[in-house]
Amino acid sequence: MKAAVIVFPGSNCDRDMMVGIEHSLGRKPEMVWHKETELPDVDFIAIPGGFSYGDYLRCGAMSAHSPIMQEVIKKANEGVRVLGVCNGFQILTEAGLLPGVLMRNAKLKFICKDAHLKVENAQTDFTANYTQGQAIRIPVAHHDGNYFAADDVLKGLEDNNQVAFRYCDEAGNVTEEANINGSRNNIAGVFNENKNVLGMMPHPERLCDPQLGGTDGKPLFDALVEALS
Repeated sequence: MKAAVIVFPGSNCDRDMMVGIEHSLGRKPEMVWHKETELPDVDFIAIPGGFSYGDYLRCGAMSAHSPIMQEVIKKANEGVRVLGVCNGFQILTEAGLLPGVLMRNAKLKFICKDAHLKVENAQTDFTANYTQGQAIRIPVAHHDGNYFAADDVLKGLEDNNQVAFRYCDEAGNVTEEANINGSRNNIAGVFNENKNVLGMMPHPERLCDPQLGGTDGKPLFDALVEALS
């Protein structure tokens, strides 16, 4: 598998993403600056978290118009796997690659802690190394992670199995109390219709090494390597 990480001004999880991919792939991905207009020949593109352009205007809105994003959109439409985490998820929605928007957290506070996620679709290249309904622990760090989509869009996501993860408790129960940011239907991550683009607010790259306190994020990258190598 050949991989690339897109780097924007204000990205601060790009190195974490690089290391997370390297743990599974065995070599570093290409790091691509946002002003580039071409991507190397890759099978997987990651858009990391952070505060691209300082989150001015609206989170991800400016980055969605960076020169490299036209190439990312083209590659995604050709079937290349694309992962957007946190700010990367916001960028993917702003670029039109994923439905919905990310709004301010319901309690208007920055959230930085471990969260539990229920795996809702384990039949994709991203999630094949998890089991259906499995509860995993993944860190979150966001102020604008409240996922919103209109009723008809939400119904389409549910009907097409495009919900990847939901916020849950440690036992895997999807409850209002477990919904850390107010997201509709407890949604923590969604796929596009073809399941080759995934956006999620929690950070799997931050739990890929036992020295970081766990490895619940590593199966995501392992699955991609197995599917694309």
